[in-house]
Amino acid sequence: QVQLVESGGGLVQPGGSLRLSCAASGRTFSSFAMAWFRQGPGREREFVAAITQSAGNTDYADSVKGRFTISRDNAKNTVYLQMNSLKPEDTALYYCAAATARGITPAPRWYNYWGQGTQVTVSS
Repeated sequence: QVQLVESGGGLVQPGGSLRLSCAASGRTFSSFAMAWFRQGPGREREFVAAITQSAGNTDYADSVKGRFTISRDNAKNTVYLQMNSLKPEDTALYYCAAATARGITPAPRWYNYWGQGTQVTVSS
């Protein structure tokens, strides 16, 4: 088992930045591939970014490439999502997810554990 707790969400103006954090507890954090997903109002949950266990590989949704950066600190059991140049369409509940399998994928079913989410609102 692993417990995931997201933080860092909030209200930001268009063009602004936020950094989300996801703290993990329970099993060895370094054994999990990690990802961020989001779900906006009236929309399905969608993939944002993922990072492998060793941080050797990352993947991003086309909509956030060049603006968002996923990273992890295995010593702190934490994964981050740095979000720059935020747009109103980035408004969503952002979820952290963990997968026990090797590799990363945009598919939600790949991930075994989920946090409760942190709200990001981009508005002037």
